[in-house]
Amino acid sequence: MPREGRLSTKTRVAVFGLGHWGKNLIRNMHALGALSVLYDSLPASRAYFAALYPDVKMAETPEQALASADAIVIATPAATHEQLVRRALATGKHVFVEKPLCLDLAEAGTLSALARAQGRTLMVGHLLLYHPAFQALKAAFDAGRLGQLRYVYSTRLSLGKIRREENALWSFAPHDISMILQLTGRLPRRVTAEGGQYLHPGVADTTLSHLTFDNGVQAHIFVSWIHPFKDQRLVVIGDEAMAVFNDVGTGAEKLLLYPHKARWDGEVPVVAQAKAVPIAYEAEEPLRRECQAFLDAIATGRPALSNPEEGIAVLRVLDACQRALTSGSPVHLDA
Repeated sequence: MPREGRLSTKTRVAVFGLGHWGKNLIRNMHALGALSVLYDSLPASRAYFAALYPDVKMAETPEQALASADAIVIATPAATHEQLVRRALATGKHVFVEKPLCLDLAEAGTLSALARAQGRTLMVGHLLLYHPAFQALKAAFDAGRLGQLRYVYSTRLSLGKIRREENALWSFAPHDISMILQLTGRLPRRVTAEGGQYLHPGVADTTLSHLTFDNGVQAHIFVSWIHPFKDQRLVVIGDEAMAVFNDVGTGAEKLLLYPHKARWDGEVPVVAQAKAVPIAYEAEEPLRRECQAFLDAIATGRPALSNPEEGIAVLRVLDACQRALTSGSPVHLDA
């Protein structure tokens, strides 16, 4: 990751939402010297983090937090994103919001326009775009090591964390959609999706989405929070080689290139298997890189990788998947 934004540590950052993921954002922003103030609607959460970070101001109201910071990091439930992002941008703050940007496409466009009008950075928390292993995979793909892209398969499976306010598609799939769109460089033209509701009426616990692109590339995304073990894997198939980004793996096993090839010799299929080759990647916490990217974008004025346009593209695919899931019919996207 570029490091030209080191002066961005002068930015005063407020974190809204001190829950499951907020605590990780707090830790990284503090380590980067940018954390200024924390806010949560629960007094018990504020008291807990006040003891952990005695050098950081604890705001009792959103207004106090907004007044004490240059930039806002939002790690609250997805249903609150639109209102909080709009409020922060309207007061001239830079904003980092965890995925998804919001739950409505029209609202997302309005937020993007507001950020442009205010001249402020708006960045979406698509963490895996900043994962050093994915970035190494993307570099290998861009360098032609996999050849022409054929299809992508992703799984994001675990036992929990189960939600009622959003389904497994909206909770898990943004990560995979963001990576797939980075590899394809375009939106799909057709989306189908199916799922199952087993724990709470109206909330899908597992979904399988299929994306078809106009260049013939296919992608499918399987997500579930009622799976017996964790499996977080991105499989990328090219006509020259195949790659697997296994986020549950460690060390060299996390990112492997398989130089397998399959072709036809007349009427005979020929498969040539080859030994897996590790792809080197930097050993750095993805969230640290993502937080630094936000600070760098503020310092340099250059859009982050997960900028509003990227966030809206992911949201368009999510919205199409949800409509296909609800209707049981394919959804076609405009170019």
